[in-house]
Amino acid sequence: MMRFLALFFVLAIIVPESARAQSLGNLAQYPPVKKKLTITTADDGMPMLIPQLLSLQSGRYYRLTISCPDVRDDLRGWRVEMAGLLNNAHLRLVTVGDIEIHLQGLSFNAIECDEIGAAHVSFVPIKPGTYELYVGNVPLAVGRPIGESGVQTDGKFVFGRVVVE
Repeated sequence: MMRFLALFFVLAIIVPESARAQSLGNLAQYPPVKKKLTITTADDGMPMLIPQLLSLQSGRYYRLTISCPDVRDDLRGWRVEMAGLLNNAHLRLVTVGDIEIHLQGLSFNAIECDEIGAAHVSFVPIKPGTYELYVGNVPLAVGRPIGESGVQTDGKFVFGRVVVE
């Protein structure tokens, strides 16, 4: 009888707490909130990021358009990395031109803008926090291997931030 009462007491504490736990949102709720990130090139060759701060809410579905309207060629393009955000989000869709890549929570390292155009990333941020957004030279432009990730400190770069509340 004593074990039964102890089990009942434990369940009485645990069950109400877990019953209150809720998802932060429907991971497929349509339509997504549209956000835009534009990367242009300043006269001195530095990347300019507009806006430099993106504010998002955890549990909301977003479609981020990353636009590169003035890229000149493969070596003067820009690489966009936001690993912290992507590692703490549920990815749904990546679109480049008319090509759609449907994802189920997988991740990727970067988007490289080496031609004029835009890419779209649809996702739900899961974990609140402040995440770094890096925009810099494509690795090949600074003598690094194609596809290498991380900050290219030999080149030109800028940091933005994504704040998820």
